[in-house]
Amino acid sequence: MHSACARAVVGGTTSRRDAVHPGVEIRWSPHRGGPTLSEEFHRIEGEYLEATVTVTPDELPELLLHVAVVRPIFLWGATGIGKSSLVRAFAESLGLECVTLLGTQLAPEDLIGVPQIVENRSRFAPPEMIAREQPYCLFLDELNAAPAEVQKSFYSLILDRRVGDYELPAGSVVIGAGNRATDNALARPMASALVNRMVHVHLRADVDDWLKWAAHNGIHRWVLEYVMQRPDHLWSVPPKSELPFSTPRGWHMLSDALHSYGENIADRTLWVLASGTLSTAHASGFRAFVKSARHAFDLEAVIKGEASWPRDPGDRDLLYFLSETFRARLIRELPASREHASGAVKRFVMRAKSMLTELAEISVECAQLVIASDDEGVAALPSWFLVEVTRDLPRLAARR
Repeated sequence: MHSACARAVVGGTTSRRDAVHPGVEIRWSPHRGGPTLSEEFHRIEGEYLEATVTVTPDELPELLLHVAVVRPIFLWGATGIGKSSLVRAFAESLGLECVTLLGTQLAPEDLIGVPQIVENRSRFAPPEMIAREQPYCLFLDELNAAPAEVQKSFYSLILDRRVGDYELPAGSVVIGAGNRATDNALARPMASALVNRMVHVHLRADVDDWLKWAAHNGIHRWVLEYVMQRPDHLWSVPPKSELPFSTPRGWHMLSDALHSYGENIADRTLWVLASGTLSTAHASGFRAFVKSARHAFDLEAVIKGEASWPRDPGDRDLLYFLSETFRARLIRELPASREHASGAVKRFVMRAKSMLTELAEISVECAQLVIASDDEGVAALPSWFLVEVTRDLPRLAARR
């Protein structure tokens, strides 16, 4: 590799987001007192969440247990993060049947019922799905996507727990849910009268909660291992077009499809499935990860010198994936100050500089990716390491 190539690496500012994956990137630096992976994931979603107070899926059941039994709750959250499944699980935990009404599929008469003549007087007979004798959980899904007239029909049901002469059985709970307008989902404004009839709870996707759930619910090992490595890929900002985007639901769908195909799924089929359930950037990363797992080609082997960076042009996606993993490894293991580096870390630093030199011979872009600043121009790696890279890379390149 020429010295000019080395200078291009240490002087470049290309980030993985700009060069390859135009999506959200994580910035994690726990060695400098920064946030945990889970907290950083929450920051990403928080950019698109107007609520100042949120709850995780693990925190929601206890909140529902104490509040939903006395007051109706409205659950806000991004598309595909598990609102509906959490409500159904809560109802099951109480031994209640969960009756779901979709706001987008209702007309006002579906709630108030149809008129009947009884002793020369008319009265409304509520629909059978609502008028039940035993207590149950009434789940008003997509409530804020319903037309204004339908939302108005819910007023007495939500506040007074009754429709006409029918009153919900004692012990019943009422929970509404809906997506946010910021998620490019169907959402209509709710009248203040309806807003004020419910306790509003904002749910956020939590990678730790999801991984714990996934480990006990048959999620495919490739999906589980990938999200463990890239927790920032669990959820992505919904695009303004009709393209797939990553959500816990999307990963679950991909897992089901992988189980259906089995371990021998063709790479082309894997790419079709991943592209149909995830954002393009995350689908590309997942495809490269599976290729790495299948061929026992991982970063650890490169670090130990047992393997080299992939050079085949057909493995460029794998090269980018390994480069991203290398960057994450450096961020995780390098201390803020060189004085706090152990002997093992110092040996890793020497190997890392050699690896960067070798990587730049194949792709300057990938080498730049490893040491690039974050999207806000802040150095992701410790300054002492960047100084050493700037100083040593040209010399290491000249030796090669």
